[in-house]
Amino acid sequence: MLPLSSPLLASWTASVEHRRLVRIAAVLFCATLIAATAQVSIPLSWTPVPLTLQPTIVLLSATVLGARLGSACLGVYLVAGMAGLPVFAWSPGLAPGIGRLLGPTGGYLLAYPVAAYLVGRLAERGMDRRYLTAVGAMLVGLGVIYLGGAAWLAVLGAPAGQSGTAAALGVYPFIVADVVKLALAAPLLPSLRRFTVGR
Repeated sequence: MLPLSSPLLASWTASVEHRRLVRIAAVLFCATLIAATAQVSIPLSWTPVPLTLQPTIVLLSATVLGARLGSACLGVYLVAGMAGLPVFAWSPGLAPGIGRLLGPTGGYLLAYPVAAYLVGRLAERGMDRRYLTAVGAMLVGLGVIYLGGAAWLAVLGAPAGQSGTAAALGVYPFIVADVVKLALAAPLLPSLRRFTVGR
């Protein structure tokens, strides 16, 4: 049995601590990036949901971080938003804070951790190692996000001055752009994966 003062044990402890710090930093970095992309949104006249890069960044983060860290990242993001920090995308008539979850984008926001966990689990099973399977895994997550968003829009109903089904308001306008963004972002995965250690 190695004594507590063993250089090998000290090296192992330092390595474990380093990996832990890298993982925490990766989670915080991805949560910050998700918050930053929320600030760049394009309102669309025919839907209450703005166009953002968030779904792409959420799914990339989950693929890189894995299930546990990916869902933790989105948990950190949601907690920050509910606490009143300006991390959610702009929503007309709603102040920053937990009230944003009751607005038209609330379903998407609450679906993010679920999608992150699922995509992270698929990545841990090796689907992030090839381009087509990585895109496929992220498309599964995108479907979860759309499902959450459309379900909540169905509950809220169409805002004044707008009409259409929940899918017409919250899914169809974004499919092509989101799929293209995922297809273009997937080649970044090998480089992004270097931010984590022993996922």
